[in-house]
Amino acid sequence: MEAYLIENESVLRLDTDSTVEIIETELTLKEGRRSQGTDGRIDILVKYDQEYLGVVELKIGKLEETHLSQLEDYLDEKDQLLTKFPDIFDQESMTKPKWVGVLVGSEISSGLRNKIKAGYKTTKSNIPIAALTIKRFRGVEGNVYVLTNTYFGGYSQIKDSTKYEFRGKVYGKGRVVLEVIKRYVEDHPNITFSELERIFPKNCQGNTGVFSSLDLANDIYTRTGYKRHFFKPSELITISDTTIAVSNQWGIGNINEFISKAKAQDYLVDEV
Repeated sequence: MEAYLIENESVLRLDTDSTVEIIETELTLKEGRRSQGTDGRIDILVKYDQEYLGVVELKIGKLEETHLSQLEDYLDEKDQLLTKFPDIFDQESMTKPKWVGVLVGSEISSGLRNKIKAGYKTTKSNIPIAALTIKRFRGVEGNVYVLTNTYFGGYSQIKDSTKYEFRGKVYGKGRVVLEVIKRYVEDHPNITFSELERIFPKNCQGNTGVFSSLDLANDIYTRTGYKRHFFKPSELITISDTTIAVSNQWGIGNINEFISKAKAQDYLVDEV
């Protein structure tokens, strides 16, 4: 199951809107099973929506209420992960990481399902817990079909789901930035990198900058292992002297500064 999720990380989404990025797998936590006096091992560490981090625990077969204790132990030692991976999140977009625990199995007991749907949170850390069930089937022609169910009563309480309207369409934080930059370049086809950076200066995003040259964006990805920019061919933007990649590191901490810069150029972005 772990190999399948690594290749299909979007299966770990907690709703139809969220984005998910697998950060690392098989992480050892010193005294991670404190309740049993032993070290522990996290199956998967993920990042959701540039807003919070998730500890994913995989189980073969049915998820039971007894599996909660292991996940709670790991979440109690979450600060170890921030020490090991200080670059997991961009501090301008995620000033203080939120956490969620995710149990994954093929089935879920009715008792655990009801507990999680009611908004269960860990006893010590007050962290919400979600559960996913994943079943794979092979059709008569050899095609593989995947059936997933998500159980999460606390999602709306931990995610900032503010959307933004630009030119009649609604986007999340990162996407609205991408669309504004695309439109600005379309309206100013001869603009250079330095000219565009004067309009949308680096400091209105933070360390990553609103955009970077494609070479620099690739270098950041190669060096850190984390995708800090939009990289799909349709997302890259060609300007007069280079190709740029727009940052995807946007959250409550920095989106309003970008919106102010856009409005100063008569590119109106409104909260929905």
